[in-house]
Amino acid sequence: MFGSLRDVVFVDGVRTPFGKAGKKGIYAQTRADDLVIACIRELVRRHPELPPERIEEVAIAATTQIGDQGLTLGRTAALLAGLPKTTPGFSIDRMCAGAMTAVTTTASGVAIGAYDVVLAGGVEHMGRHPMGEGVDPNPRFVAEKLVDQSALVMGQTAENLHDKFPGITKERTDAFAVASQAKVAAAYEAGRIQKDLVPVAIRSEELGWGLATRDEPPRPGTTMADLADLKTPFRPHGRITAGNAAGLNDGATAAILAASEVAEELGLPAKMRMVGYAFKGVEPEIMGYGPVPATEQVLARTGLTIDDIGLFEINEAFAVQVLSFLDYYGIKDDDERVNPDGGAIAIGHPLASSGVRLMTQLARHFETRTDVRYGLTSMCIGIGMGGTVIWENPHHKDYGKGTKA
Repeated sequence: MFGSLRDVVFVDGVRTPFGKAGKKGIYAQTRADDLVIACIRELVRRHPELPPERIEEVAIAATTQIGDQGLTLGRTAALLAGLPKTTPGFSIDRMCAGAMTAVTTTASGVAIGAYDVVLAGGVEHMGRHPMGEGVDPNPRFVAEKLVDQSALVMGQTAENLHDKFPGITKERTDAFAVASQAKVAAAYEAGRIQKDLVPVAIRSEELGWGLATRDEPPRPGTTMADLADLKTPFRPHGRITAGNAAGLNDGATAAILAASEVAEELGLPAKMRMVGYAFKGVEPEIMGYGPVPATEQVLARTGLTIDDIGLFEINEAFAVQVLSFLDYYGIKDDDERVNPDGGAIAIGHPLASSGVRLMTQLARHFETRTDVRYGLTSMCIGIGMGGTVIWENPHHKDYGKGTKA
């Protein structure tokens, strides 16, 4: 029944281990839709208290909607995962923020009463479908100087961001990258990341059948010396390297969201409450700056300030992008609130899937950080955008109280 807005909670999220794109990657012979299916099935398995027929929408994002990432993936993956044939689904594309947008779009439907329970996520198999495969950018973009040519190459936009903020040196970005690798290694050692992962059956011509249980991209033990002399592919003598940027990756994510009262009715956990979200555009040439205006907008709309945010999960598409955000808010590079278990530089960034990875990690942190009331997930988005979602921790003593949001 449509009426006043309802609270929306993040029930649970999972992801596949992320792989390296290419013929030698763990998912070289695995279909993209099968990665999504594994996530959907795992969520259903983890929550027997949720009757599958209560899932009223499935939204799955993919940046390159072609081949095994096409054909209205939300619907086809739902059918292949064994959800009832009455369950609808759709595909969505906002480049890197695809899964984030799948969450915010379906959550908005839950809030107004169009759905009670939804499933949202994303996938990118960059080994099968490189970013930009099959696209045909309108020549007017460059011919009429609507954007600089560099706006169409994400690595070049990151170099432009370095130009805009010369205080963010290559040494700073390399140091941030080394820290990300170290934090991921420590999280694996402590057994934290494994809780988020869905094992995936894989096959290679050399080894036959196997099981993917860990992220493939991390490089534990990375040092500043290791990164110092890497090539700068986007500009001669540039600052962006394979060491201080996320790689090309394969992987999928999925999450369950529900109206708060419906989650309580069904006995579903409420790991986070959505407080608000915003997407905002910036000059496409400095794509990585998008999280700043998006965060400013959602803070203004919710009545919160940056000081209210106790945990940050910021996608590390490029280290310079995260550092520009931190500098804007006066946050130190090594602030313990930021990406406590590392980020995409180490874990990987399969484009449209990453938004839910950020949310799943934040929800996990909330369980042990009962002192933190609010956290945010934020990411830059291709062609000059940013997206930020603010969440409230149900384990905090003031959860649901007060006038803020």
